Amino acid sequence: MRLFGIKNCGSVQKARHFLDAKNIAYEFVDLKATKPDLKDIKKWVRAQGIEVVLNAKGTTYKRLGLKDMDLDTEGKIAFCHEYPLLLKRPIIDEFDGDNVVVGFDSVRYQEIFGGL
Repeated sequence: MRLFGIKNCGSVQKARHFLDAKNIAYEFVDLKATKPDLKDIKKWVRAQGIEVVLNAKGTTYKRLGLKDMDLDTEGKIAFCHEYPLLLKRPIIDEFDGDNVVVGFDSVRYQEIFGGL
């Protein structure tokens, strides 16, 4: 299982604490240091939709002016690959087939990871 995020993000910290408390092993991938593979971003978008994966409320989105660009899904994916901080965090994958979890919600995490 991989958890993508940044160390100082509150939602990422909550997710890591949840998994650590349950002794669930995961690989932390720091998005400030490592760009995710394009194929992974496409997989996340197929599973959850670009509206969920792209953090349109974040400072990177606003700084790049993406709101004013007429981008299709592929264009948004390309920007997410080039600027990984556009991704909503945390993103957890490789835990149950092609399932992907985006963001942190303690109830949802308990439902998904409580039995692991």
